[in-house]
Amino acid sequence: MSELPEYVRRNRAMWDEWAKKFAPAGERAWAQREPTWGIWGVPESGVRMFPDDVASKDVIELGCGTAYVSSWLARRGAKVVGIDNSQEQLATARRLQKRHGLDFPLLHGNAEEVSYPEAAFDFAISEYGACLWADPYKWIPEAARLLRPGGRLHFLTNSFLHTLCVPDEDDVPAADRLLRPAFGMHRVEYPNDPGVEFHLSHGDWIRLLRGSGFEVEDLVELRPSPEARTEYKHVTLEWARQWPSEEVWKACKRA
Repeated sequence: MSELPEYVRRNRAMWDEWAKKFAPAGERAWAQREPTWGIWGVPESGVRMFPDDVASKDVIELGCGTAYVSSWLARRGAKVVGIDNSQEQLATARRLQKRHGLDFPLLHGNAEEVSYPEAAFDFAISEYGACLWADPYKWIPEAARLLRPGGRLHFLTNSFLHTLCVPDEDDVPAADRLLRPAFGMHRVEYPNDPGVEFHLSHGDWIRLLRGSGFEVEDLVELRPSPEARTEYKHVTLEWARQWPSEEVWKACKRA
């Protein structure tokens, strides 16, 4: 393993500090039997983040946090591995494994360099994990390396449009106008946030995925229900009902 890049170290320190405040959300998600996705809790039936049959498949969650997504997969019979940059997040995950009687490997590491051999997995997934907090020009090729031919990659992150419209200030929701340039988007830092996010335009995502050996199969722009609620303040329900605040990419590794 190479020395960790500075943004990985920054994000690790941030998530180790934030882990306790995210533990209650992890506890609630572990207790769910049916998956819901993103900050608006969109049901699995409207997203289809999981392939039709994950039973007995080798799966890796890239940036698993408290590993609730991994827990949903394990209950469906998948042979799942979670990797996360934060030891404190993984400590919550291990505690919840014991509470719920589930046991699967949890690795502390950077999803840009995973200590598994090539073609070890059938499916890779990320919900606001590596797909937000790791450099896509590193983690996407690494996901391709980890997947077998025909393997699938699904990830959920902030929409490109939302990133263009959200202000720099904390707890100020996305506006109805563009606030940052679309061209050249990659590394995004907010003045009062110690972490580093990564966002790409749709064109850049497509070129990166295809250049890494994937075929893009779908882009799902999530729309919450009229009754949806979220504790996050960077977007309002009114905004998210008009424009997508979250998006899911689905790709298949070429044979």
